[in-house]
Amino acid sequence: MDEGNHNLTSVVDPPVGLPRADVVMAQSGTENFPVASRLLPSAVRADLLRIYGFARLADDIGDEATGDRLVLLDWLERELTLAAAGTAAHPMLRDVGVTIRAHHLPLEPFERLIDANRQDQRVHRYETFDDLVAYCHLSADPVGELVLRVTESLTSDRLRWSDDVCTGLQLVEHLQDVGEDAALGRVYLPGEDLRRFGCAGDAVHGASADPPLRAVILFEADRAERLLAAGRPLSRSLPGRLGLGVAAFAAGGLAVIDALRAAGGDTLGVRCRPARSQVVRRWLEIVRPARTKNA
Repeated sequence: MDEGNHNLTSVVDPPVGLPRADVVMAQSGTENFPVASRLLPSAVRADLLRIYGFARLADDIGDEATGDRLVLLDWLERELTLAAAGTAAHPMLRDVGVTIRAHHLPLEPFERLIDANRQDQRVHRYETFDDLVAYCHLSADPVGELVLRVTESLTSDRLRWSDDVCTGLQLVEHLQDVGEDAALGRVYLPGEDLRRFGCAGDAVHGASADPPLRAVILFEADRAERLLAAGRPLSRSLPGRLGLGVAAFAAGGLAVIDALRAAGGDTLGVRCRPARSQVVRRWLEIVRPARTKNA
């Protein structure tokens, strides 16, 4: 590295408390995005895993970093700018920089992922469902947009469907992790819905979900399922393996909803992880041609 580049990167050396890259990517074997991406065309899989790595790093900073998380997120934003120029210091940012430059990706979707984690440091509860959807526009929707951009598939209709699917997936994840989020001091269930069902303020900290909390979780699961229905037109609008892979993303979320319902909404007392057969069943529902009324 020449002296000029050394000076450019040295001012953004990672602060204390940054999660290790190998620890961040170790999660890629089980989460929905990297698992479903195995169905996507091999030509873009490496790019999508780099995007996943960036999103996972931002989330791990926002949720788990031991240092000053806002300082770390500021560092990440500066490194992102350097990644686009090909001068990032961190290996994961160097990797995603290759994808950014190869596909001429805008930085705005990546910046929204960072902003979502900044918001997590300041906002711990959401009053309305619309407030929660606005948060998902930062925390989840950018990933779907980047998938469409990397695969050169972006249209206004596809972006709208993708936003719905990504928001639905984020809502499902929140429903799975009610207890885990509560331990971090966060509640991703709308306050107005908690009151509507008579849910006590400390219910999210229980060893199991009481009936009012279960009712809220099942109510939000219905909302998430309606959003995930956009996976059908989105996947059908995309060619070949890309459409099949996108269907797998939506199917994973729908299968989790099935597991939530089987548990009666008790995501505090039951680990709601669907069987692979249930994911496949939901995937087939999406990719199979719709039957006509006369069939």
